[in-house]
Amino acid sequence: MNFSDRPRYLERLRLRKMAKSQHAFVRGSAWLFYDWLNKHDEALPQGPAAWICGDCHLGNLGALSDLEGGVAIQIRDFDQTVIGNPADDLVRLGLSLASAIRSSDLPGVTTAHMLDNLLAGYIKAAPSSGARGSEDLRKLLKCAAHRRWHNLALERFEGQQKQLPRNRRFWPLHHPERSQVRTFCQVLDISGLTPETEQHGKKGWEFMDAAYWIKGCSSLGHLRFAALMRGKHRRMALLDIKEATAAAAPSARRAQMPGNHAERVRAGARAMSPNLGDRMVCGEIEGKQVFVRAISPRDMKLEIDRLTCRQTQALARHLGSIVGEAHARQMDVADWRSWTRELSHATGANTKTPSWLWTSVVDLLATHELAYLDHCRRFALAN
Repeated sequence: MNFSDRPRYLERLRLRKMAKSQHAFVRGSAWLFYDWLNKHDEALPQGPAAWICGDCHLGNLGALSDLEGGVAIQIRDFDQTVIGNPADDLVRLGLSLASAIRSSDLPGVTTAHMLDNLLAGYIKAAPSSGARGSEDLRKLLKCAAHRRWHNLALERFEGQQKQLPRNRRFWPLHHPERSQVRTFCQVLDISGLTPETEQHGKKGWEFMDAAYWIKGCSSLGHLRFAALMRGKHRRMALLDIKEATAAAAPSARRAQMPGNHAERVRAGARAMSPNLGDRMVCGEIEGKQVFVRAISPRDMKLEIDRLTCRQTQALARHLGSIVGEAHARQMDVADWRSWTRELSHATGANTKTPSWLWTSVVDLLATHELAYLDHCRRFALAN
């Protein structure tokens, strides 16, 4: 493949990923959610302006290691983070769970119960309260806590120690690109990016290899590099270098956010997911703003293909508490109590879910299902 063809290949791959399932389409079509928000903003309760994820779907939560080696389930992607309305994250996560329920062929009432549990978990997540309800998340934490570098090496690059493989996930760089990535990595202080790199300090890290990383969906087409570094005693580090672009998520009026998009991503991550935000640095490659994190073996994405009714309710409550805690840590107790009281208003007689949440998720589900079918038709005709 010629390097000039890379954007075309990446766009085709993005469209193919989105055609895989309705749940995959929801993950990859954040723009459709933002378009809906811009038209229905007044229908949602307006919370205290705070850092929000902006794209809070199932695939953007998972296990994240802190610098002491501990592991917690937190939000793990902040490309779209802004200071905005916390209700936006709640609706986006509700939509993601609802689409997963649809893909699992579960009864429609499961969606209603899921939203009940999502909101209940969110409201009870006072600062530092945490939650321990979902078996899926407990298993993820247990697995993450026992992972070491060799697990990451086998999973990411076939166990190789001195270079990255060249396959469908790692593509070769052209010479000027590789030179810029090498120079960037050689001056980068990676000592505070993972527990492993922190133990070995600033000096002695050697650049080994780099590749273009085919990862994610919405961000395909923007710069993303994997860089392999080697330190003392054959210690290795895998860097994820990602281009930061302008956020499309709606933000609060007069919100004071960094003008540098990479710094905005880091600020949002620090506010909501300190395990991730405290392990990020920013820089510039090819004249573009980038943010960098070192992949810890204990960092694991939440991946659930199919759900059961019981599994869905526990998962929704637990994830709701995680998002709630990420918002609550930015507010004082009085603001948090006032906000959660407002969220509970307009509850129907026979459900715990407020009408604004139910109506929003159902409307979005219908909108995305129509858009998904149209996307699949156009993708099939084009191929």
